[in-house]
Amino acid sequence: MGVNLRDIIPSNCKFELTDLRQLARRVVALDGYNALYQFLAAVRQPDGTPLMDSKGRVTSHLSGLFYRTINLIEGGIKPVYVFDGRPPEIKRAEIEKRVMRKEKARKLAEKAYEEGAVEEAAKYVVQAISLESYMVKDAKELLDAMGMPYVQAAEEGEAQAAHLAKKGLCWAVGSQDYDSLLFGAPRLIRNLTISGKRKLPGKEVYIEIKPEVIELDKLLKSLGITREQLIDIAILIGTDYNPDGVEGVGPKTALQLVKTHGSLEKILKHLPQAKFPEDPLKIKSYFLNPPVVDIGKIEWNEPDKERIIEILVKEHDFSLDRVENAIKRLEKGYREYIKSGVASLDVWFKK
Repeated sequence: MGVNLRDIIPSNCKFELTDLRQLARRVVALDGYNALYQFLAAVRQPDGTPLMDSKGRVTSHLSGLFYRTINLIEGGIKPVYVFDGRPPEIKRAEIEKRVMRKEKARKLAEKAYEEGAVEEAAKYVVQAISLESYMVKDAKELLDAMGMPYVQAAEEGEAQAAHLAKKGLCWAVGSQDYDSLLFGAPRLIRNLTISGKRKLPGKEVYIEIKPEVIELDKLLKSLGITREQLIDIAILIGTDYNPDGVEGVGPKTALQLVKTHGSLEKILKHLPQAKFPEDPLKIKSYFLNPPVVDIGKIEWNEPDKERIIEILVKEHDFSLDRVENAIKRLEKGYREYIKSGVASLDVWFKK
């Protein structure tokens, strides 16, 4: 879910990308779980069911991962995927609630299918999406065959991705959630793995979604707050560790409270009604000092054509022609943007 800071992010702190080549040669750490969930939700059949192979195994995530990664490479981006590790203790209660919500949605989907309400069923199917361990394993094997690096986080993937960015191993974090900013990522790129035309929920209306870059320093300066205060705002409105936030406190109110009182500790003295599933100061401490894994460098390798075909075509029934054509694009992108490199378009960004 992540924290929703959208309403307090000034327009001058966001830069919309019109062409992926504006990120040429930039290393971007992508939230692996976040991306796979997006692919599971977006890559579906008309009745809402996911793509599957002849053995009944879901392949939507592999299709999305394969083709979207190639699109990124063709745009000159050097992706590194970061996968979640064990859930932090302060998130366990929320995870249990999510499991219950998914099970409820699954039952509603089954009921809707039985009644012939396909469109309604499709909505519930998306709500019931679960990322199984075999899907993550398959995704990692495919990335390895494609020559794309990935990092296994100790706990939260976005915390690990932010750590890579802070250490200079990547330029930005790519995720739909704003959490990486709380973890200290200098830049966040949203919509990177879902850019393109998207249908609005429940409407026959399509909108164009473009990637956007948010810079943490600019955001903090524009709002006149520190990163710790940004974390305070997030805790007040709700995070993955306290989803409900404080009743009656939205992003703008939270910002005003932070500016008036200075810190979460002082704000809570004025909000006796505030209740949290976990100690809010413990949540704040986690954002400031999450467990992370230190790595020395990130490397990309030449795509292994035969292994990609083995995984996608022979194992999961993908079209050989489509996969071979995509591999040609991947190999070309690797030669032009990763192996030999291209001139970085620094006209768009300052280092």
